[in-house]
Amino acid sequence: MSRTWPDIPGSYRPTPDEPFMNPVMAAYFRRKLERWRGRLLGDAEETLHTMQEDSLAEADMADRATLESDRSRELRARDRQRKLIAKIDAAMQRIDEGTYGFCEETAEPIGVDRLDARPIATLSIEAQERHERRERTQRAD
Repeated sequence: MSRTWPDIPGSYRPTPDEPFMNPVMAAYFRRKLERWRGRLLGDAEETLHTMQEDSLAEADMADRATLESDRSRELRARDRQRKLIAKIDAAMQRIDEGTYGFCEETAEPIGVDRLDARPIATLSIEAQERHERRERTQRAD
């Protein structure tokens, strides 16, 4: 089922003063996520094209080693981006379900500023800080 999203004025930025996750705000975040996803997919396509054009049959062994190192680094970056795309997809799914923007631990609104800075956030700042403290404590043990 495809959902119709309201038009978003070009100058619109969500604020804490408006009703949280109203249809225009949800559409704003969905558009932001879609654009981010599109840029990541474009980068991945460009990388694939470049890798297909580059030849590993370089005459010089140092050049070949450099090319292999660059490819390895690029593939690691693309793997991180693939994981990021999965998080973006999950965020868009939450928008569709009406659960986007609410903390997974507390069910409280995450906050407009945090979502604008990190639209894939699933935890409020407070919950994220608790999570990071627990991780540090467990690593220290």
